[in-house]
Amino acid sequence: MTGVTALLSNIISNVPAVLALKPFVQSLMDQERAWLVIAMSSTLAGNLTLVGSVANLIVAERARSTGIDVSFGAYCLAGVPVTLLSLIFGAWWLS
Repeated sequence: MTGVTALLSNIISNVPAVLALKPFVQSLMDQERAWLVIAMSSTLAGNLTLVGSVANLIVAERARSTGIDVSFGAYCLAGVPVTLLSLIFGAWWLS
């Protein structure tokens, strides 16, 4: 569920991803844990790419205004491994 939520959060954004997963969660026995996993995954997934969160774009624009260029690729060099490690740790913690 962690991976699916993170993927959906980056494809359709985190709020629509959570709404799309709601019917699935309602059919699960342990809904509380499922919602915790979804909350963790959809939140941390925003760090994966530069366009994963509006906050990322705001910071990149502010950096650009001071002469620092944060490219999509440069962001991903840090964002992908940090996000994957965070998601793995979060999934482990909630299991």
